Amino acid sequence: MGRPLVLGIVNLPRVPIFLTRILDTVAPPRLGPSFRWLLAASSINNAGDGVVIAAGPLLVASQTHDPFLVSMALLSEYLPALLFGVIGGVAADRFDRRRMVVVVNLVRSFVLAGLVVTIATGTVSIAAVLIVLFILGTAETFADSASSTLLPAMVARDDLGIANARVQGAVLLTNQLVFPPVGAFLFAAGMALPFAANAAAFALGTVLISRITTSVRSERPAQTSFRADMVEGIRWLVAHPPMRTLAITIFTFNVTYGAAWSVLVLYAGERLHMDALGFGLITTAIATGGIIGIASYGRLERRFSLANIMRVGLVIETFTHLLLAVTTSPAFALAVFVVFGAHAFVWGTTSTVVRQRAVPNELLGRVGGVYRVAIVGGLVIGTPIGGLLASTYGITAPFWFGFVGSGLLVAILWRQFAHIAHAEAT
Repeated sequence: MGRPLVLGIVNLPRVPIFLTRILDTVAPPRLGPSFRWLLAASSINNAGDGVVIAAGPLLVASQTHDPFLVSMALLSEYLPALLFGVIGGVAADRFDRRRMVVVVNLVRSFVLAGLVVTIATGTVSIAAVLIVLFILGTAETFADSASSTLLPAMVARDDLGIANARVQGAVLLTNQLVFPPVGAFLFAAGMALPFAANAAAFALGTVLISRITTSVRSERPAQTSFRADMVEGIRWLVAHPPMRTLAITIFTFNVTYGAAWSVLVLYAGERLHMDALGFGLITTAIATGGIIGIASYGRLERRFSLANIMRVGLVIETFTHLLLAVTTSPAFALAVFVVFGAHAFVWGTTSTVVRQRAVPNELLGRVGGVYRVAIVGGLVIGTPIGGLLASTYGITAPFWFGFVGSGLLVAILWRQFAHIAHAEAT
């Protein structure tokens, strides 16, 4: 077991009490030290990704103005999850999940370092950028498959909600709110800088994730073929009505969401008459709502059933489409985006908690992979639908489609959420 922990810290300087209180609030001691290492690693990794959220498109634009090639950059982000989502889940159920995250992070750091070299030496090209984006998207698919299965082994079942909320909050702050502007600044200062920062973040995240001491191996009775493992995971999901319904819900609502959000930048300009700065405020509004939702999650979970949280959330999403379809006021639209942001992160956290409680540990990776495919598949289908509707019937048509489609889905699925939210591992 090694020496007692106190011997390892006896000579360290004492942490100021206010910092200890902040740490205990963000990551309560009952969640354990392994959770704190996971939260720290997630924060660092997503800070690096947040830097590249702004710098990545700028790098693509610096290499080409061809709309097709620019769209290929977006495809490079979607395609790996569709191709490797379930395969990554199988890998997470076969191998040590902590070690898998470590290896994949090292690969991402190495690939980014190679990209930095090509930028610094002036040999970068759009072909190289697209290849790197595809490799990084593939690596992210495998890393997410493994990292998303770690929490249930670290914290008690009743603490999954607060633990997931803390992780989602860290992702929101670092990946979407704080660090994208940093990435744009670094790109302006030196084209290679944001990608070097991302490589360093993955390297540091590797060190942090390696400090996890909780057992994170899925206790599978025997090794079988990849194909057999994949089939087993899909069969379990198909045969489990609550989790099957949740997967269908996620897929269908991402179709309606993808349709509306595919034309968001055009909607902001044509309907709301917002300039580039105004469009940036939409992202800020959604992130602000997300912070409110994540900060409120613990109280919401204590006061309301998970079924009702999910129902109300989908009602909010349905009326978000309606309100955006009828308004022309930028201020009102921004308020709607704040509410939508709160819903999105609360609903995402709730659905993750429900899945983690219901799916057996040895199947978490594979079932999570199917959900990942459902999310991206819904977006891939919904995006062109939105573009076609906007081109044919006007810029608000995708939002009317989202309202009607979501409303029908809520009516059909309303009674099912009680079963979904109370599903237990079998």
